[in-house]
Order: sequence, then structure tokens, then C-alpha cells
Amino acid sequence: MTNDAQTQIKDTVTANDVVLFMKGTSDAPQCGFSSRVAGVLNYMGVAYKDVNVLADEAIRQGIKDYSDWPTIPQLYVKGEFVGGCDIITEMTLSGELDQMFEQNGVTYDKDAAEKIREANA
Repeated sequence: MTNDAQTQIKDTVTANDVVLFMKGTSDAPQCGFSSRVAGVLNYMGVAYKDVNVLADEAIRQGIKDYSDWPTIPQLYVKGEFVGGCDIITEMTLSGELDQMFEQNGVTYDKDAAEKIREANA
């Protein structure tokens, strides 16, 4: 892992309130797990920075080292690693993701969050 990648990752997660390291982009995810997390954020109207790890091998490996988490996607809120697809799914369904957004001043659509929970009840 290069220091350049680590610096770039750190700068990205600290400069943006919400960052999703994913395979593909928010408009064109390239794996099911990335698609699910991007879909939740998009549906809830969360403004976030998407980082396509497929575009840069140093970032793709670097983010795994940075978080000590082996899989992509990875969601960061206010510089803190939140989790991958399974954790984000669980947090969305339990309402924990809403609480995290509220505590960190991240704007999201509460009605959309409720609709996700209703659809998965």
C-alpha cells in the first residue's frame, strides 16, 4: 500500500460528510453489494461522494488496509468507517443509519427511510 493512496483516502473521507467506496459509481454500480448501498443512499436522498475502486488498484487495496475491512463497498460518515453492505442494510432497517445521519448533521429523507423499512417489514 502506498502512502499516496492512504493520503488520498484520508483526504477524501475527511473532506466529505458521506463517502462510499464502491465498485462502479453511484449512477452505474458494478456489483450487487455496491448497488444496494448506493441505492439506499440515493433513495434516501443523501448527498455523498462515490469513489470507484475499480478505477485505481492502489485505492482498491488501500481502502481495505485503511479500514482493516476486507470487502467493498465501504461507507464513511464524517470520517468514520460505518461498514459494508450487510451492516448498512441492518442499520437502515433498524433505524440506526437515520440516527447516525441525524447525530452527524447529514441531510436525508426520513419518509424514504420509513418506506424502506415498511417494504422490508
